[in-house]
Amino acid sequence: MRLDGTVAALSTPYGRGAIAMIRMTGRDTERIVSSVFRPKNGKRITELSASHAYYGDFIYDGEAVDDGMLTLYRAPVSYTGEDMAELCCHGGMLVCSLILKALYEAGAEPAVGGEFTKRAFINGKLRLTAAEAIMDVIDADSVAALRLAGANNRGLLSREASDMYDELKHLIAQTYAYIDYPDEDMTDVSVPELRRRIGELIKRAEKLKASRKETAAVCDGIKTVICGTPNAGKSSLLNALTGEQTAIVTEIPGTTRDIVTGTVVIGDVKLRLADTAGIRDTSDEVERIGVERAGQAIDGADLVIAVFDGSRGLTDGDLALAAKLGTLSSPVIAVINKTDISEKTVSVPGFDRVIKISAKTGAGIDELKNRIRELFLAGGIDYGAPHIINARQYSQILRFISSCGSAAAALDQGQTQDIACLDLEDALTALAGLDGREVNDEIVTEIFSKFCVGK
Repeated sequence: MRLDGTVAALSTPYGRGAIAMIRMTGRDTERIVSSVFRPKNGKRITELSASHAYYGDFIYDGEAVDDGMLTLYRAPVSYTGEDMAELCCHGGMLVCSLILKALYEAGAEPAVGGEFTKRAFINGKLRLTAAEAIMDVIDADSVAALRLAGANNRGLLSREASDMYDELKHLIAQTYAYIDYPDEDMTDVSVPELRRRIGELIKRAEKLKASRKETAAVCDGIKTVICGTPNAGKSSLLNALTGEQTAIVTEIPGTTRDIVTGTVVIGDVKLRLADTAGIRDTSDEVERIGVERAGQAIDGADLVIAVFDGSRGLTDGDLALAAKLGTLSSPVIAVINKTDISEKTVSVPGFDRVIKISAKTGAGIDELKNRIRELFLAGGIDYGAPHIINARQYSQILRFISSCGSAAAALDQGQTQDIACLDLEDALTALAGLDGREVNDEIVTEIFSKFCVGK
């Protein structure tokens, strides 16, 4: 990605619509726009005020092909920190193509995915956490996910990381300064004081680490496996949760041979559901493979919903499955299905989360949803607090906690302050990587490659 040229791209979805917007950024923006847009007020482009919208004609091959609005932004007061222009025309595919072609012929280059936001990051207009939040805003599929992304876009996480960075940097500098210049009038950072301040930073980082459980449930989704013996009603439950006929439901045991997936948002919790093959011993080769895949899915799940047929009571297969699930570290909810057929009292040994439902009528489904919400968001979400929202940020805060912990341990073992500061320097690097003060090109490229063209 070149950062010295002027680029343009369609920022609205390509297709037929009422309005389309083309964005351009770079030092030659005004010169290039001058050949494509003719203001109705008769002024030259260079005479137009920044951050004002002007009505005029879009020119292609010397003739007006459309009319619309132009808004200019002059560096550094723009999204990218460079000269920018936003051209709003009618949303026809041909007219958009002609205006873009005119811009390219005048000297602009096609922008690549995420180039506008990457330039904003490179030019210091936003932190990396805020840039990531922009993509999260676009991808949000629930109000909770949108509010979390919006909080980071407003800089909550960036400010917290910046405050911690400044505190740690000052602490390291103060410690080294006294060690290097003991005769100067500087205050010594005693071992107890250094240990206390490291502990305070670790507490702040632990709060950020803990926030990842909430954001994973809301933004990434909980990997949820629905399992059970054949004909317990697993596929019916999947359909009841998604509100769609996602899986085939029949009275024939073993209908589901492979993993059937679906996604549903329950309150603020996003579930990535997987309906698995009925677990039983079978001589059918295809079904056997499905059962093996079901076992693998259970082992890798964040949540398991085990479905039991309450109309027939527990079979040996049900008891064997219950015993296997009892060894899992992930939470398991036992669902007694088919209450519409029978209200038998069925007890599943080893489970404290048991809910009776009818996947057919929907009875008990709300109770199941409430139990899932309690599992992952029991305390709700504090949208006024900073949150770690993705795996990259999480790995950086884990590194910070580990390095600070090593520094604290060194002090506890009688090491001097300068030895502890070696680990604190690594902790400082971790914070710098969190909000993009220090981050390698590969990571930046990976982040912005997920953005659409024109953003």
